[in-house]
Amino acid sequence: MQQAVSANLTGSPQAVSVKLEGIVKKFGKVTAVEKVDLELPAGKLITLLGPSGCGKTTILRMVAGLERPTEGRILFGGEDVTRLPAYLRDITMMFQSYALFPHMNVYHNIAYGLEVTRRPKGEIRERVAEVMHQVGLSGLEERPVAALSGGQQQRVALARSLVMQPRVLLFDEPLSNLDAKLRKRVREEIRDLQQELGITSLYVTHDQEEAMAISDLVVLMNKGVIEQQGDPRTLYTRPISRFAADFIGRANFFEGQYHGGYVEVAGYRQPYQQQGISGKVTVMVRPEALRVYPSGDGLDGTMHLVSFLGSSTEFSLDTPVGRLEGVVAGDAPELPGRGERVKVQFAPQGMFLLPA
Repeated sequence: MQQAVSANLTGSPQAVSVKLEGIVKKFGKVTAVEKVDLELPAGKLITLLGPSGCGKTTILRMVAGLERPTEGRILFGGEDVTRLPAYLRDITMMFQSYALFPHMNVYHNIAYGLEVTRRPKGEIRERVAEVMHQVGLSGLEERPVAALSGGQQQRVALARSLVMQPRVLLFDEPLSNLDAKLRKRVREEIRDLQQELGITSLYVTHDQEEAMAISDLVVLMNKGVIEQQGDPRTLYTRPISRFAADFIGRANFFEGQYHGGYVEVAGYRQPYQQQGISGKVTVMVRPEALRVYPSGDGLDGTMHLVSFLGSSTEFSLDTPVGRLEGVVAGDAPELPGRGERVKVQFAPQGMFLLPA
């Protein structure tokens, strides 16, 4: 993507914080969101992550003004906007579908919101030209949107949102219609632009890799409540529950005993330090933290399967605590083959203990 012309679109409003206080949303007898307190720092990108039906899209729609909370308040920069209609909130949203106008060219799709609000023609031309340069669409003004690739259409949708100079930018699973390679490229472009422009952004997705790649803060939702929130690294390395550990990345789980200084698993004692927990525990080990050796100290294991995937090699092995899955970078020809007996250890940086 081309370098932005400036740090902010000309005349763009200053980024504001967004705060949710005690938000509850009920649909009849069904509670979709239950007592959510959340603060989005000004100028940051916050992702609501979770499975279908967890309440993340409902929260997004309440921030947008498309749904009204049953209880609680929503504040933009300290201003209570709970009862303010969507068109007065100074927000824009990118939906799962691009929602472009097929009978209009690229220029008029981007300019549509400005034209509806009767901005001066000179201002419209200037703002559209600037945002088209920022998203790498310069020269395509007259192109019919139907003649664009999926990635280009996504950029038109993003440009149409940015040209309105919103205080808050909302994303409702905007990359779900793109293939894997294009999805990765577009998410990087969205992140670059968001950081350059400093627009407070709320992003909804069920894709944990997408959330970790673009977010300043990830808010993991589960059954209408916030399960855990934090920066991507914290959620991955220090989950507070089995749900969080299992949803963010892949993990092996098995039972053990923590005695302060080591974890005991099926007779093997693994050195490890973690505060605030003792006795019977659930051990979480990320696949990349599994270490296998032909002999020595470790948990007994038997290699089950080794699969070369190009950039990495995945393997599985049977142990007294069940089948464990591991991964190493590259070809890893040194891995033992199927049926070979090994000793298994766990790298402490890829372990975490949860209450049993």
